[in-house]
Amino acid sequence: MPDAAPAAAPPRLRAARASVAACFFINAVLYADLVPRLPEIKDRLDLTNASLGAALAALPLGALVSALASAALMRRFGSARVASFGLVALAAAVWGASVAPSWWLLAGALFVAGALDAVVDVAQNAHGLRVQRAYDRSILNAFHGIWSIGAVAGGLLGSAAAGLGIPLGLHLGVVAGVFAVLALVAYRSMLPGPDQVEVAEDVVPTGGSGALRAVLPALAALGVLAACGAFVEDAGSSWSALYLRGEIGTGAATAGLGFVALSVAMTVGRLTGDRVVDRFGQRRVARVGGAVIAAGMGLALAVPSLPTTLVGFAMAGLGVATLVPAVYAAADDLPGLRHGVGLTLVNWLLRIGFLASPPLVGAIADASSLRVGLLAVVVAGVATLVCGRVLRATVSRAPEVHPEG
Repeated sequence: MPDAAPAAAPPRLRAARASVAACFFINAVLYADLVPRLPEIKDRLDLTNASLGAALAALPLGALVSALASAALMRRFGSARVASFGLVALAAAVWGASVAPSWWLLAGALFVAGALDAVVDVAQNAHGLRVQRAYDRSILNAFHGIWSIGAVAGGLLGSAAAGLGIPLGLHLGVVAGVFAVLALVAYRSMLPGPDQVEVAEDVVPTGGSGALRAVLPALAALGVLAACGAFVEDAGSSWSALYLRGEIGTGAATAGLGFVALSVAMTVGRLTGDRVVDRFGQRRVARVGGAVIAAGMGLALAVPSLPTTLVGFAMAGLGVATLVPAVYAAADDLPGLRHGVGLTLVNWLLRIGFLASPPLVGAIADASSLRVGLLAVVVAGVATLVCGRVLRATVSRAPEVHPEG
């Protein structure tokens, strides 16, 4: 069990932690800043809802196409460079989407933005895990909490710019320039040297098909856990408002509270989750979280009312808070794989989960009801409880020495 008051990290390591946190924040802010201004883009290009939706679909498509290249890019350039310079390119792509003069260029810019976002996501998590190993305690959950704060900040900034009537190109251009500079500044304080840490003697660092076959069962279980996290988070963003209005009969003013309840609880869980993980271990926290997800959504669906639904979505958000960071950490530690391969594969499976969740729940809802469709979240909680046993009991700790200067 870790000490109640861990020793202070050296200045070089604290600076690297702040830089990784900045990357997570910038990654969230950039696209979230664009979201409140999508109606203006729709009007300027005279798009229908369907054509705008088709353009937006280029974002996850780009992510799926590029995500598997993340490991190779990190081996070639290092996670710090890929994360920081990838954010610079992502800022330019988001600005390009804001000024695109046609549907094709809009879709193209969003495709590139999705591709860059996937690569940056893997790289910033990889570098965050490297810093976590050096800290010798859990810090990754806080990075994901900062991402959530960045998403809210970006949405508020975009809404304020829209309300003030700031021209779209100017708004996103200034945002892109400011945060691109911050990303480059963050790069200067990241950990130097190669990403690959020293590994145990029984690990085959070069990987290969044999190594992949050996870890395939664990990788499959981690993929299931990643998909479970996607199903829970998507329930809040895609279906909570429809459930509250259609199944519970709330008004428009309260329909969005389910998403708020899940998001706030998840952010709080991430910001406080590192101490909980250090105290009880990743495996126990994830499995208990699965039980909390299943119980919370089970309550919301079994006793349909506004209070129970809000409590249920909040419990789901709290239960899922540390799941994806734990899955990333476990994937990055899979033995016998080259650095970044496990993390890259699990990130790709997570994105497939986000892509599959809306149509699956929607199809079940059309065949029966949304109340039945959201049972998928209860199933995700139970699956997390069962598959969570593949996670490490404690946070991975590997020796990695860094200069303080």
